[in-house]
Amino acid sequence: MNPKLLFWVPAALRMALILGGVAVLGFLFGAIPALIVGFLAMLVLVFIQLGYLYQLSDWLDNPDSSRLPDGWGAWTNIFSRLYRLRREDEKNSAELTEWLARFRQAMHLLPDGVVIMDDVLFLEWCNPAAEQHLGLSNERDKGMRVTNLVRSPDFMDYIILGRYEQPLTISLRERKLIVHIIPFENRRQILVTHDATETERTEMMRRDFIANASHELRTPLTVIVGFLEIAAMEGLDEETRMSHLKLMGEQGHRMQHLIEDMLTLSRLESVDYPMRPERIDTVKLLSQVQRDARALSAGKHEITMDVDGPDMMGSFEELYSAFGNLASNAVRYTPAGGTIKLNWTAEREGARFTVEDTGIGINPEHISRLTERFYRVDKSRSRETQGTGLGLAIVKHVLLRHGCTLQIKSEAGKGSCFNVLVPKAALASKQAELLLN
Repeated sequence: MNPKLLFWVPAALRMALILGGVAVLGFLFGAIPALIVGFLAMLVLVFIQLGYLYQLSDWLDNPDSSRLPDGWGAWTNIFSRLYRLRREDEKNSAELTEWLARFRQAMHLLPDGVVIMDDVLFLEWCNPAAEQHLGLSNERDKGMRVTNLVRSPDFMDYIILGRYEQPLTISLRERKLIVHIIPFENRRQILVTHDATETERTEMMRRDFIANASHELRTPLTVIVGFLEIAAMEGLDEETRMSHLKLMGEQGHRMQHLIEDMLTLSRLESVDYPMRPERIDTVKLLSQVQRDARALSAGKHEITMDVDGPDMMGSFEELYSAFGNLASNAVRYTPAGGTIKLNWTAEREGARFTVEDTGIGINPEHISRLTERFYRVDKSRSRETQGTGLGLAIVKHVLLRHGCTLQIKSEAGKGSCFNVLVPKAALASKQAELLLN
């Protein structure tokens, strides 16, 4: 139906009803009383309209759907339509608020920094990652120029040149950051920062690992190839030939140990090689470690063991390798006549495995780097003791897989003490055995 008819027809009927009533009153009581009643009726209608106009004006100051009156006459339809429009606006506003909250939450959880700037680089908003990367504060620095907040000549050149097609890599606040500016809308720009520090460190570790592994393999290969060339010469006496063969065998074993350690490290780091925990008899485990240490020592050291602690849950082979590496290092770096103590004790927080020696010790500046691959305090002594440089790296990864931590205390000339702290979660219990069974 035509909206105009819906509005005017009821209004015309109400007017006709009033006029009809006035005409009836005029016929019964005369013209003057009828006109007075008609005037009063029209005055009431005017005040009703003015009242609804006032309510509408008051509602527009605070347009809440719950405050709208029901109305009368044409106002019923008007207020009904306003109510539907306001409810729709409130619904859209609630959805927009929810999406904005989700957006802010996503931006807060995003590992990359996001900075929103206007066309003259004044800060409008930034997420916590950007605050951490660039040293900004969303509350303190809002409305300030970003180029005055980020002190970097390379960043300034990047901004001034305006060549935003390629990202910029800068060093800032001891981080390696990849910075990219993305223009959007007409008067805004987005500054995105990505922390590449860990990627850079991993790439450096990869390069160092390849270089060190190549060097470690090249040295014994050079020796073997050289001796093979000499062995091929005529007139070489038997004693010299056997000496060369012995040295080639030693270098071959050194390469074999190195490759085995590299494969072990690769396996420990692989996500495709999950640990299958089992109950480990610590007395049996440490007895084997002590036996191997004594075999390596060949009677040159006093090696004692004290076991007073619970069994563990984990991989026997991995822990045997880790504990064995610690014990063998103590033997290699302790002069003949020295003492090596192996202890397994229970503690309130869990348990502790200790390897204490009276060896040559380690200077403090080297301790933090001992678990790096191929890191050696004394390279010449390490080669004399047939070390591969990967032992403590293997120890570190095994302990990480078992939730344990390694503490190192040492002083040059006064020996070393390696402590493996084992949490309660890694110790054997009846509940753990039931889960395994």
